[in-house]
Amino acid sequence: MATFPRAPQEHLYREVRGLSRGLAVLRALNALPGGIGGVVELARVTGIHRTTVKRLLETLRSEGLVHHKDDGASYALGFEVRRLSEGYVGADWIDRVAGPAMRAHLRALSWPSDLATPDAGFMIVRESTHRVSMLSQHRATIGIRIPMLVSSLGRAWLSWCAEEERVATLALLAQRTDAIGEMARDTAYVKRIVRETRRRGYAINRGEWASESSVTAIGFPIRIGEHAIGAINLVLQSNVVSDREVATRYVPLLRQLADGISEATSSAPRG
Repeated sequence: MATFPRAPQEHLYREVRGLSRGLAVLRALNALPGGIGGVVELARVTGIHRTTVKRLLETLRSEGLVHHKDDGASYALGFEVRRLSEGYVGADWIDRVAGPAMRAHLRALSWPSDLATPDAGFMIVRESTHRVSMLSQHRATIGIRIPMLVSSLGRAWLSWCAEEERVATLALLAQRTDAIGEMARDTAYVKRIVRETRRRGYAINRGEWASESSVTAIGFPIRIGEHAIGAINLVLQSNVVSDREVATRYVPLLRQLADGISEATSSAPRG
């Protein structure tokens, strides 16, 4: 009897569009200040028609994921959203070591921090204090992709990662057709960034990331032994904090935090 190859598993099931739209609304609401927003605002952010957004919000409300706020014109995240996260298991060292350490240092640092790990040529934010820092310009940063060569996070990891990881990452970036790809193909530029970062002892970017041109960010690697497994930054507004204050006040504080996370992560039992 003739046999035929089975279709790939991903082609057997179609996307449930209503679920995708509901999650888009939930994500958009989560990113708004205080986790509160109205139908018109959510429609504008998601690009979904207002009538559909209203229907999705009412469905989410029936499940306890959102609830009416104040006069009923706005919606806010509900307790069930938090319950959904109870089963999440992340990288152990981030949840157990880095997160608590970042929150403990927030009062001294004041400005928000992100902790990120490399993934496919980007730094992916895994933990952040943006939500709780009074000086943050952003509400939600966890999960966003940070460009490698123009950010303090990317420069910090790239300067202290294992050589084979650096070579592989730069080869991946060099395939891109945008400005990042052009930078990655400029060997002299990359070597200069790595050399200056290692000599300085920390990474820095002063507005090189175009979408964050008003920001000065400093970054340190999170290391196990000699090699970086991630990086942590401190995000400051350039027109508020002077270069001298960055160097004399914030660099030592962030170095202390990064070293503490690295030491605790290196000494923790891993299975």
